[in-house]
Amino acid sequence: MSEAAASPEVPAKVVKETKAQRSERLKLAKNPWDAWDEVRQFAREGRDSVLPEWTGLYFKWWGVYTQGDGIGATGGVGGEGKATEYFMMRIGLPNGILTSHQLRVIGGITRKHARNLSDITTRQNIQLHWLTIESLVDVIDQLTEIGLSPKGACGDVVRNVTGCPLAGIDGHELVDASPLAVEIAHHLTANPAFYNLPRKFKVSVTGCPLWCSYPEINDVGLTAIKRGDEVGYTLRVGGGLSTEPHMAVRIPAFIRQDQALAVTTATAEIFREQQELRENRTRARLKYLFMRHGWTAESFLAALEEKLGYRLDPSPADQDIIPDDIYRDHIGVTRQRQDGLSSVGASVLRGRLTGEQLEQLADLADEYGSGELRTTIMQNILIVNVPNDKTIALIEALKQIDLHVEVSPFWRGAIACTGTEFCKLAIAETKAFSKWLVSEMEDRLPGFDQQIKLHVTGCTNSCGQHWIADIGLEGKKLKHNGVITDAFYFCVGGAVGKYAGAARPLGYRAAAEDVPAAIERMLRGYLAQRAPEEDLRAYFARTDDATLRTQLAGEPITPVERDMAPAGGGHAVDA
Repeated sequence: MSEAAASPEVPAKVVKETKAQRSERLKLAKNPWDAWDEVRQFAREGRDSVLPEWTGLYFKWWGVYTQGDGIGATGGVGGEGKATEYFMMRIGLPNGILTSHQLRVIGGITRKHARNLSDITTRQNIQLHWLTIESLVDVIDQLTEIGLSPKGACGDVVRNVTGCPLAGIDGHELVDASPLAVEIAHHLTANPAFYNLPRKFKVSVTGCPLWCSYPEINDVGLTAIKRGDEVGYTLRVGGGLSTEPHMAVRIPAFIRQDQALAVTTATAEIFREQQELRENRTRARLKYLFMRHGWTAESFLAALEEKLGYRLDPSPADQDIIPDDIYRDHIGVTRQRQDGLSSVGASVLRGRLTGEQLEQLADLADEYGSGELRTTIMQNILIVNVPNDKTIALIEALKQIDLHVEVSPFWRGAIACTGTEFCKLAIAETKAFSKWLVSEMEDRLPGFDQQIKLHVTGCTNSCGQHWIADIGLEGKKLKHNGVITDAFYFCVGGAVGKYAGAARPLGYRAAAEDVPAAIERMLRGYLAQRAPEEDLRAYFARTDDATLRTQLAGEPITPVERDMAPAGGGHAVDA
């Protein structure tokens, strides 16, 4: 017998391409910002002509996702549900700044193309749904005409740059940082040098002493600081929530105002160069350099200075004035630094507005203000430059379009992600649930007198930011009365500011219909046991999990584990 016959060739084993490998291959093959003509061709030929690499990846660079079928992850495989023929789009608004004309156009788009439904997101964007492949082209053309774009609102790129909604008009700010926020957005968004980052890259810039754009949970957080007579910025990097929350690391450097753009750009370049972050999309954010790869504030500073080519002045952490755990939403009437003017901030429950409401807001901004509006990361909206003697009339006019300035703590602190209504990765419905939950809590505890951030997220990815909420509800499914139903897992005690930290899981879950009663029991426990002047955050911090779990359930129970993130590396349609 010959040697060849004795040793037949064994077929080479085919190694399946991972999701990360596929994404990296497709990103190297094409910059989606340069290929919009392909989408125009899809629009001419119809939905069936759209290539899978566009629906699965490239559309995100244009702020577009495929829309789920209303069931969420439950209706699909590998932690991702089925896509429909429709799309959802996020419109980038650097620093949340809008003109009445821009908002009026968005309102018309919402009525014509988005079934009259829009959402303000937790990154100051406006998100639309129900878009067809044919309408995508028309919508983006209209946005381009008014100086707006969805570019960079999704994808492995620099996302919408957030900032203080009162930038330039707040009498307490150290510096108007909105020009810097807009400059960073214009420099890095749609810049071909930054179209291929390992994952998304979020930037926050604020001169506001409240840190109202949450630098603690951004990849880059620039916050104003005063050194003698000079105002500059401190730098925090590596913040993020998702399935593994991580508060941003303060880099011990003073950033002069004329250095801030270069520092942000260099940080993005450092992120871009980390090849180890491209191996697994579930661990591809900048925060993982600190969480898994041994980076420290000092080693990051060394890399940053090497990239810049110069040393930065030192800035010890004790120079910071960190804001307390207080409202950062700028809701209500706020006197501006300009004499005789105020801003009026309306609380938009769960961020949802109709096209008519958007158009009416534009009209009110023209009638009562200067035609300028600002969105907030708490999913709210402000009209600015309102003469002081017109604020009361504006508040009444806002009520006529079902927007309110004076609201309960439950209404004011409510946040909700997209949920199963449109997101393919969500497990529970969130928007309608959040509205109902707020109504229930207002009826159950009408005199509740404390700030309470009540955040609802549809899965473990934390697009509803439940990790930084007083009470964070994480969506899941549960068998209840013999039927599989929406349910929520409870976390408490999350915060930003002086007491920044992730909420802690309590080992308690409840069917959606039972959530209001559970929260009522826990809050009544707080009201009965709180010390004088003790706020909710402090109470949660000193109260053990077993006690809080017992309050929620109404009796002692054995703790249950949180659900793990779905297999397959899915990422939610985050803001």
